[in-house]
Amino acid sequence: MAPATETFLRDEKDLSSIWDAYERGDRRALARLLTWAENPQYRPMLYQRLRSRTQQPGSFVLAITGSPGAGKSTLIGKLLPGIRQRGHTVAVLACDPRSPVSGGALLGDRIRMPVMVEDQGVYIRSLAAPPGRQGIAENLDIRLALLERFGFDWIIVETIGVGQADVAIGDLVDCVTLLIPPESGDEIQWEKAGLLEVADLVVVSKGDLPGAGRTAAQLQQTLNLPGFPAKPILVVSAAKGTGLSDLVQQLETSPRRRQQEESQARRLLLLAQEILAQRFRERRELVAQLMEMARQQGWDDWQAASQLARGLMANHAADSP
Repeated sequence: MAPATETFLRDEKDLSSIWDAYERGDRRALARLLTWAENPQYRPMLYQRLRSRTQQPGSFVLAITGSPGAGKSTLIGKLLPGIRQRGHTVAVLACDPRSPVSGGALLGDRIRMPVMVEDQGVYIRSLAAPPGRQGIAENLDIRLALLERFGFDWIIVETIGVGQADVAIGDLVDCVTLLIPPESGDEIQWEKAGLLEVADLVVVSKGDLPGAGRTAAQLQQTLNLPGFPAKPILVVSAAKGTGLSDLVQQLETSPRRRQQEESQARRLLLLAQEILAQRFRERRELVAQLMEMARQQGWDDWQAASQLARGLMANHAADSP
């Protein structure tokens, strides 16, 4: 038997053992699978096992996003007790910048969240988000699926401090909540941004600071124009605990965008892009050959990129079992 086949079978057996423990509710098995989701060798096997999950989403998946310093981690930390008091279990995926030294998450967000070690209804995991990923970690879709199948009622994704055009998170979650601190100038910047259009709910964070009411009024005037669906705007103070109950209540009644066909199609596009990017990293020799061919044939960038995509996917099909 070839060594590669032996490795595959051994990994499949290991995965089966961990998967059985995961299906029994073992949180250590969940942690192992979330780690294995980073490995291209395991992802196809995980997707196969997740194939039997129910088509109707069971978890409410919420994204908390906003500029650096908007108070995302602090707000999530204050929301957790209120969500638990309503009887919901909750998992948090905190996307932190990737460490240039270790390659792991810098863990800055998790430090600002409460440690609820004894509460089995809360699960917090840090994920490294590399540059260029629009504020979210790689392979987030499969990690959300693992948490959903595990049975969490709520899943909260915290993005890193994002830019104005970082809207990819909207294709992976049910509700996008955008945090804007008062008197920060962000309300003007977001007015030009796609993220304001993607956001389902806008929260003026740090509502105990001066100018919170003015910021909310400006956003109300900017966003809620005649003839367009109203976008909820709330003022919340994590420091004083005001507005938190209203926010949770608003989130509980929020429509689930993952059930929309357009969102499902865009999620497939994101997955296809991830597969293509992985093939690009794995097949550098093929990439070099195609680049040389492009120079010899005088292809423009569009022609070269099209040939590269065809070559990568043809190579992928040849390697598939």
